[in-house]
Amino acid sequence: MSRSRRLGGVDPLGQSCLPQPPPYPHQTRTPDLVDFNWDALGFQLLPTDFMYLMRCSSDGVFTKGELVPYGPIQLNPAAAVLNYGQGLLEGLRAHRKEDGSVLLFRPHENALRMRIGADRLCMPAPSIEQFLEAVKLTVLANKRWVPPTGKGSLYIRPQLIGSGPILGVAPAPQYTFIVFVCPVGHYFKDGLSPISLLTEEEYHRAAPGGTGDIKTIGNYASVVSAQRRAKEKGHSDVLYLDPIHNKFVEEVSSCNIFMVKDNIISSPLLTGTILPGITRKSVIGIAQNLGFQVEERNITIDELLGADEVFCTGTAVVLSPVGSITYRERKVEYGKSQEAGVVSQQLYAAFTAIQKGLAEDSMGWTLQLN
Repeated sequence: MSRSRRLGGVDPLGQSCLPQPPPYPHQTRTPDLVDFNWDALGFQLLPTDFMYLMRCSSDGVFTKGELVPYGPIQLNPAAAVLNYGQGLLEGLRAHRKEDGSVLLFRPHENALRMRIGADRLCMPAPSIEQFLEAVKLTVLANKRWVPPTGKGSLYIRPQLIGSGPILGVAPAPQYTFIVFVCPVGHYFKDGLSPISLLTEEEYHRAAPGGTGDIKTIGNYASVVSAQRRAKEKGHSDVLYLDPIHNKFVEEVSSCNIFMVKDNIISSPLLTGTILPGITRKSVIGIAQNLGFQVEERNITIDELLGADEVFCTGTAVVLSPVGSITYRERKVEYGKSQEAGVVSQQLYAAFTAIQKGLAEDSMGWTLQLN
């Protein structure tokens, strides 16, 4: 049997050819590394062995969760998440070190952000300790799926959903917390090559007083149409402007944005319509430690077009340089001067060195799993 037949694709009967999880939830004594062509790893779903499930009781308290084989979950058609979008998600990464241990990057921040989002959506949430324990257990149970050093990372997706059935618009009577993982490579198809952004003026990602500053599932459904249109025109993603003046830069569909001008790094001010990204927060801290002046302020689209460098940050995209931005049929390209990209390259190197355990973590951001 060929490797591709064993590890991927679909057989003639429509059955998955991916490795099937062990028959018992806690039978985790598997080979240390899956036999896989890690050089071909992209950013798409690849089923792993286990996921974590935890449900809350009727009084809104989450009980002890468990590892179960990765697979479908059962939901009532009247579940609040299906009818009213009562759901949150998070994203974080785990990296394999040369010594075989695995590093998590700032999981406490993800746990805290989920609790803030849950409060906004009237949902009970796991405690920070419960969140961290669930992430640790899920990563260790799927350790053989953590890519080798330098070949990618394990993407971790915690979810909190209103799983209980309800007919009227109201908080669900029951909630489920899920954690699943997937090995991934680069988010954009061209890897670390500069991306192309199309400025969107017809649609807006969020509005003042809405839910733009929490990681709710509805924030992502609303960007699909504009994103698809941009990709059909050859762009990587969409750049959104503010919904009131339609001139201040907000963020990209799945990541925050920065600009560099005269060696000053600027990012849009968090005013309630922009997601407070954990990678964004981390890059700001690293930049300040490196001696850069960092500003969080309103940035007009004209300012962004006149920047020396532009880059995006996010758990999925890490730190991606922007090669061009198109605004009202005007395309501005970055990276033509000899010094272009110097700041973003320096920040990327410093950030990933900490994230992957290649440099001393003086910030105390990483958590090692043995």
